[in-house]
Amino acid sequence: MRRKVSFKTRILLNFSVIIGLFTVGIILFEQQQFKNERTLSLERTLENNADIVYRYLNENSIDLQKEPERVGELLRYMPSDVRFTIINWEGRVLYDNFLDVRKMENHLKRPEVQKSIGFGNGSNIRISDSDNIKYLYYSKKYDEGYFIRLAVPYNVQLQSFINSGSSFVIYILLFFIVCILMVLYFSNRFSRSLKELREFSLSVRNDVKIPASFVFADDEVGEVSADIVENYNLLQENRRKLAAEREKLLQHFQLSEEGIAIFSKDRREIYANSHFLQFLNIILDNPTLEPELLFDDPVFGEFVDFLNIHPREGNMFSKRIEKSGRQFNVRIIIFEDESFEFYISDITKSEKTRLLKQEMTNNIAHELRTPVTSIRGYLETILNLYDYDEENSERIRGFLDRAYTQTIRLSELIQDISMLTKIEEAPDRFELEQVRMNELLNELSNDLADKLNENKDNFLVNVNDNVVIYGSRTLLYSIFRNLIENAISYGGENIDIVVRCYNENENTYFFEFYDTGIGVDEKHLVRIFERFYRVNEGRTRKTGGSGLGLSVVKNAVLFHKGSIVAKNRPEGGLHFLMTFPKFLQ
Repeated sequence: MRRKVSFKTRILLNFSVIIGLFTVGIILFEQQQFKNERTLSLERTLENNADIVYRYLNENSIDLQKEPERVGELLRYMPSDVRFTIINWEGRVLYDNFLDVRKMENHLKRPEVQKSIGFGNGSNIRISDSDNIKYLYYSKKYDEGYFIRLAVPYNVQLQSFINSGSSFVIYILLFFIVCILMVLYFSNRFSRSLKELREFSLSVRNDVKIPASFVFADDEVGEVSADIVENYNLLQENRRKLAAEREKLLQHFQLSEEGIAIFSKDRREIYANSHFLQFLNIILDNPTLEPELLFDDPVFGEFVDFLNIHPREGNMFSKRIEKSGRQFNVRIIIFEDESFEFYISDITKSEKTRLLKQEMTNNIAHELRTPVTSIRGYLETILNLYDYDEENSERIRGFLDRAYTQTIRLSELIQDISMLTKIEEAPDRFELEQVRMNELLNELSNDLADKLNENKDNFLVNVNDNVVIYGSRTLLYSIFRNLIENAISYGGENIDIVVRCYNENENTYFFEFYDTGIGVDEKHLVRIFERFYRVNEGRTRKTGGSGLGLSVVKNAVLFHKGSIVAKNRPEGGLHFLMTFPKFLQ
């Protein structure tokens, strides 16, 4: 089995290699610099010697073609290891102090000669073909028609120079040793903290209790390790809390009377409680224990279509499904990560109760409406035919007026109760259409003209012809009729009643309705939409009404997915602010 190298050893080896390479690089770089400087120094020396030879030849008028041997007189002034050669511009060697010129080949192609042709002087380091010794050659061109070339053995001159830099090499080696010792020191400190963190990790993995005296090294790594441990403890605590919450959620799902299933983005089951499988098997034709099969059944086709919509306007879709004599409300909620939940509720019992309640309310309203209508008709006939000359006629007529007023109130009460019941229990029975609000409000003004004139009230409409709401014409008519009748009954005489569409955006109309009457006390504003709630001060029962008008208004607004709030106007009167979506969703 291969032995694992410790972190400390890896740090020490890696940094030692890096420092070693850096040290060797410095030595090689400095030696190259020394070598280049020494070469330049030798070239300058050789150039001075070439100039000395040139001056000697000119001062002594030596003809190199006829008497080249006279050049040898300079040898006593030259170092013994210096070789100099005179070459004419055609490359023929005229003089060489080491070799017989008659045996020497043409030197025009020599590198140092070629450089001096182009630049006036040039140098080259190479091994001589004549004696196999490495030389530094230096050549200089002169106008008299020849080149003077000098050469010295290169390795002999350089060796003494390298020896002179031995102190620098020793300094670099000392630098290397100090760096290694520093790396060793810091790796020991760093590995100590890592070792402590490793011991803590193993203790956690093996579920060994951590002693209270356990602390990390007092350095930066130790502080980081302590932070890691603290975050680990927080993570463990959060995991315990999350597990407890998950257990609560699962218990809630299991005890819930709804069928609940959670699916991933790729429509794989994550969780499904027993009620979901039970309800699903009632809805599907073939029993199954795999909730994913619902996506292949046509009954859930609309839900699959909703999942496939991108982008979608909302994240929820619901539908009622009836199967085997039972009714289910099915809804789907999609989350941001495209996972989603299915809910199936068995509403068979509640639906039967609702239908029974609706039927009972309708029956009561129907049974009351017939006798009340008859009584109202009789009273109207009696009032029209009554003989005013009979004794006690005023008293009897007063009783008849009261009876007639009460039948009217009872008729309105039955009508409002029927309207509220229909809104709450059977909203699908209202026919939806495009309603032009200006046309509806003008129709309403005509219908209530007698009441407005009797009270000397002015009804003002400020709604453009292009304001169109998609909704129930019956309910929209009922909203504004109840508001107007409420203002007529309780606002006082000779007031203005105003309805205005004061703003709109892409999706919503903003309406206001107000009167310039007496308003209501602030403490009653939060309750005026409650059923049968009456404001006693200034609004008594003598004005009539069912006590359900504003409740009908609020429920009708909510039916249209709108909102309504009431407040007093600073100038006097009651002010209603309403919103209506342009399209019902």
